[in-house]
Amino acid sequence: MTAQEADRRARAAWSALVEPGDEVAGALVQACGAAHALAWVERALTTGRPDWADLGAQADVGDTVRRRLSAAVRRWGVRRPHVDVDRDLEAAARVGARVVVPGDPGWPEGLDDLGAAAPFALWVRGEGPRHARSVALVGARACTGYGERVAVDLAVDVARRGWQVVSGGAYGIDAAAHRGALVAEGRTLVVLAGGVDRAYPVGNARLLEEAVHGGGAVVSEVPPGAVPTRSRFLQRNRLIAATARATVVVEAAWRSGAASTAHHAARLLRPVGAVPGPVTSAASAGCHRLLRDGVAVCVTDAAEVVELAGDVGADVLEASAQVGAPREGLDPLARRVLDAAPRRGGRSTQDVAVRAGTTVAEARDMLGLLELDGLVRRVGSGWVLAEGDEVRRG
Repeated sequence: MTAQEADRRARAAWSALVEPGDEVAGALVQACGAAHALAWVERALTTGRPDWADLGAQADVGDTVRRRLSAAVRRWGVRRPHVDVDRDLEAAARVGARVVVPGDPGWPEGLDDLGAAAPFALWVRGEGPRHARSVALVGARACTGYGERVAVDLAVDVARRGWQVVSGGAYGIDAAAHRGALVAEGRTLVVLAGGVDRAYPVGNARLLEEAVHGGGAVVSEVPPGAVPTRSRFLQRNRLIAATARATVVVEAAWRSGAASTAHHAARLLRPVGAVPGPVTSAASAGCHRLLRDGVAVCVTDAAEVVELAGDVGADVLEASAQVGAPREGLDPLARRVLDAAPRRGGRSTQDVAVRAGTTVAEARDMLGLLELDGLVRRVGSGWVLAEGDEVRRG
């Protein structure tokens, strides 16, 4: 077994051995490497006595560190007999999942900013979470119609601009954000608190499958078979915040897991946005609190989300270009046809008509006009949005 393979297996074992966000384990792995740290723990459990001399060669071990590590080893020892990496890898393979570790092409570099609280590995179904342009859209499970509509609209427009939408796969705002990205034929990343082999909540199982088949991914830091718990949901929020370039809270009550994600993002120095709601709505109280406390800035549309998350200069100009964009001069029929054109692949005139709710003749006429405006182009026997059209569609 190569050193790289040993590291991968050790990280898979650590993901099952400790709870998410265990900074004692994270610091030990950072100091010694995943394989060496795991072997050290196993020797300590076998002999009943940690070998401080061996550890000291890899890290500076003082009395405080020894006390914390001794307590942690006893804690980890309870779970160690139940850790079976081969079983977890086989379970992952059955659902088409794989292990992604730091240094792999699919590893989101933003996770490294979590330091000792970073996950040891990610269990991934789909094309992978790494995407330089990702925005987290989060919010309450018990959302209102207003919040759900805003989440869908933001996700649609953000995805059309080429940004990946990240959220937690829950009911409410999370599900609306994922659906919006899929409607726009964009990619969405679902970060779970349990194993990737079990949909949670079960009612969103189909949505999670669509996310994978749509070019996105479902990921978790715990192995297949792991059940979601309250503490894992809270720790999952730090992954959402770290994976994305910015976090936007669409709707949240006074106390909310979405607010937890916002605070994680703020601690990581990531931009945070919040969508305002009616002052009489308890469902928006958390957003208003984030705005009042200065944690978040006000966000009302996708252009502002892109400006918040994007690179200074290029993305600000891109967002500003929405004012007076060609779309503003389109009649409703042309807008519907434009909305029905795909970002990639190509779609026949008849399929465009079906999606737009027009006759084939109307779709053909509108596509011709949109082609003259540079908003769509022909691809073989079909139509696709022109380069940069996701900006014009704003």
